[in-house]
Amino acid sequence: MTDDSEDPNDEAGYHVEAAPEDVADAVLLPGNPERVDKITALWDDHEEVARHREYRTATGTYDGAPISVTSTGIGSPSAAIAVEELARVGVDTFIRVGSCGAIQPEMEVGDLVITTGAVRQEGTSDEYVREDYPAAADGEVVSALVAAAERLGHDYHTGVTMSADSFYAGQGRPGFEGFEAAGSDELVRELQDANVKNIEMEASSILTIASVYGLRAGAVCSVYANRVTGEFRTEGESRAAETASLAVKLLARMDEVKREAGADRWHAGLSL
Repeated sequence: MTDDSEDPNDEAGYHVEAAPEDVADAVLLPGNPERVDKITALWDDHEEVARHREYRTATGTYDGAPISVTSTGIGSPSAAIAVEELARVGVDTFIRVGSCGAIQPEMEVGDLVITTGAVRQEGTSDEYVREDYPAAADGEVVSALVAAAERLGHDYHTGVTMSADSFYAGQGRPGFEGFEAAGSDELVRELQDANVKNIEMEASSILTIASVYGLRAGAVCSVYANRVTGEFRTEGESRAAETASLAVKLLARMDEVKREAGADRWHAGLSL
């Protein structure tokens, strides 16, 4: 490598282009850059601090708590870049805010799914750690998301998510001219039998990478489609954003309570 070669390690925000002073400790991670405006519309105030490629970042406050949002684009490779570069500028809490397809019949379009763990059917996390390493959501983040959904009165489900690398073949959908990948006709049924709740494309890599680095991460997605009933509507997006934003506020309070109690982890015995 020559001295003038491009080295992304020389610059923490090589893709995201956010500096330490630009972001809060907790960042929401939607996929679609257009969701940034829908999320920040729920906050007290905000300012866009960076925009590059699929990565759009804004920082503000929600009910007085500092909060940021960075869009990641579609899929785990770009989501991993966001987690890497945001971690390097001091972010310690990540919450994916997205949409998903439900695969259990009782789940309604517009409901929320709060991920407790994820099936790693994506290749990005495999490049970080062995394939039998679990993609587990942080317990504090799960608790905060559940508490937020309860306070807001949103219908929600908790459980295991499957993260795929493709929207079509990898999720058991037909491809161009009806192409079907091997095993695709059994994929959804096998996941249902294992009590997996939903399918999306980023959660498992975000959870895995955050866990490897000792950071907090979770995910809340709105159900756009039920793969069992065939129902599809773009509904519940604002509920997921509101739940995640309130969760950041609750996590800030959890951190205060931990400091006051001299505890390393928040638990149900500590009051919010």
